Amino acid sequence: MRPRELVMAWVASFNRADADALAAFYAEDAVNHQVAESPVQGRAAIRAMFARDFAKAEMVCIPEHVFEDGDWAILEWRDPKGLRGCGFFHVQGGRIVSQRGYRDKLSFLRLHNLPLPRD
Repeated sequence: MRPRELVMAWVASFNRADADALAAFYAEDAVNHQVAESPVQGRAAIRAMFARDFAKAEMVCIPEHVFEDGDWAILEWRDPKGLRGCGFFHVQGGRIVSQRGYRDKLSFLRLHNLPLPRD
């Protein structure tokens, strides 16, 4: 699967809140770094992160633009509540080896009535 195709399949699994399907897209030692959080390493830890996040809030990813450059895909997204973000996916051997995501964490927490971080 090309990086762009993999990201579109990733989006479909994300929108089903399917942590198992999402984890299957990652290499065993992959790193997922949502920059507002600490990096998460390893397929099992990434699966647990998604399961935990889906239990906290209903999340939807609506792709606005998906670009592919070699073994990289870039996803610019929005959700129905007005949040926006982007993700960078490095794909090798048909698996995500690293992912870096950017979003406004404070707006996300407020929209979902989740606890705000303490200073």
